[in-house]
Amino acid sequence: MVNIDNGTEIVYDNSMHCALYARVSTTDQHCDLQLRELRQYIAARDWKNGGEYIDTGFSGAKASRPALDRLIADAAKRKFDCVAVWKLDRFGRSVLNLSQQLATLTSFGVRFVATTQGLDTDQSNPTAALLLHILSAVAEFERSMIRERTLSGIKAAQAAGKVVGRPRRIFRRDEVARLRDQEGLSWRAIGKKLEIPAMTALDSYRQSAPCTETALDNKPESSGKRKLKTVAWFFGQCHTECFAYIRVSEKDSCTATVKVHHALLDG
Repeated sequence: MVNIDNGTEIVYDNSMHCALYARVSTTDQHCDLQLRELRQYIAARDWKNGGEYIDTGFSGAKASRPALDRLIADAAKRKFDCVAVWKLDRFGRSVLNLSQQLATLTSFGVRFVATTQGLDTDQSNPTAALLLHILSAVAEFERSMIRERTLSGIKAAQAAGKVVGRPRRIFRRDEVARLRDQEGLSWRAIGKKLEIPAMTALDSYRQSAPCTETALDNKPESSGKRKLKTVAWFFGQCHTECFAYIRVSEKDSCTATVKVHHALLDG
């Protein structure tokens, strides 16, 4: 019950259980502000807390989030009567996903309230339902604008010569091949020994692995047909930044000159 003046007061249904949902997009953010205002909102109406569902480090464009999935599942079991969020974009930033999720809550008989925007899916408030769909489109538009600005910033940084993305790992790539071919270690064991992820070791091995192709011998046989021979081309990079390729003939002897380019000797 809330007193407006000496002669007017609003009476709320104090038997309502309201679930609180909060979300932030990155792990270095916190939901304290959202939860504090949501708790004050239900306390002012004498509603009971039906549980707090918090997603940390999840984009609003994702239709599936751990806490959101639990909230929908609990709504199907009617563990609460209402879902309250701080703002609509905390619940989602996709018009399609929002429409489907709100329709699901409505089919379960669960109300949806965005406390700071005055949105309520109560059947007695059709204007709020209209604003709900309008603001869901605005939330998706805001996400698209944020993504566009981020991509523009990345392109500008790359044009200025800055390296964007994860830093390259420094390790002995020839050691990966030796541990795999000579010692027969598994990728997980190689990664543990070199202190790198197993998939990084696998990718390094694939990039430096020899490939085999078929070439035609220019000298024809007595039958008049040219003889096929297998030529293995080894292309790799050693830790001293030397690049080389070696052609191996049928007799396993080097028939081509090994060409070596040492990057440190340039200039």
